[in-house]
Amino acid sequence: MNIYLFELKMLRKSIIIWSLAISLSIVMYLAFYPAMAADTAAFDALLADYPEEFLAFMGMRADLPMSSLFGYFALTFGMMQIPIAIQAANYGFHMLSVEEREMTADFLLSKPISRTKIIISKFSASMTSLTIVNISVWIGSITALLMFKGDAVIDLSNVFILLSTIVLFQLCFISIGMLISVSVRKIPSVLTFSMAMGFGLYIVYGFKSLFSSNLLAFFTPYAYFDPADILVNGKYNLVYTLVAIFVIVGSLSLSYVLYNKRNIHSL
Repeated sequence: MNIYLFELKMLRKSIIIWSLAISLSIVMYLAFYPAMAADTAAFDALLADYPEEFLAFMGMRADLPMSSLFGYFALTFGMMQIPIAIQAANYGFHMLSVEEREMTADFLLSKPISRTKIIISKFSASMTSLTIVNISVWIGSITALLMFKGDAVIDLSNVFILLSTIVLFQLCFISIGMLISVSVRKIPSVLTFSMAMGFGLYIVYGFKSLFSSNLLAFFTPYAYFDPADILVNGKYNLVYTLVAIFVIVGSLSLSYVLYNKRNIHSL
């Protein structure tokens, strides 16, 4: 029984939907940029009427105006981080709880397969799916920037650095989702949990920006990989990257230990 291939087959439709939805959304959002760029002065004047707190909550900053291509892309990418997070969290909540929820644990655990192989196979299938979506986001982002940049000459080096954060961002959410799924008795609704995590941590990120709170930043992966900050500075924030790695390694390790000790309920 090849669990990896079976799980990958079960995720096939999900891969297609998420890949197309996120990548096409990036292209559609950036398609509005040329019309806005035709009158940047008026747009900047419009934004000037908004309170600085509101702009900070939306992830905008003075040194990367939204009227610029990269400023607009930073806002677009920031919004796309939400569905990226929801998908990763969804896989994390789903992969180790599905047998209990659908009462098929007896069938799986009665096979001559160790729990270690089960968790590694399921995690590998989920990460393969997320990697395919990751590639589609790369393609959609670069294609959109080149399509709608107009006559401007742009340097994509900082964009590449930003896009390279996706895998760590996905790992944060999938690992946290896994840890929660093996820590609670039952996940009644995977979608509810994943959406709550995706939107909830984004709201924390918004309040972090609103109050300029370094403390709140440690509680949300959105702050670890802030699009505007990376596009301006062209590098990862070392402290937040180390925190992200700690969260990923710690969550995956605890998930492994708890899953192997878990008394799995079935029929």
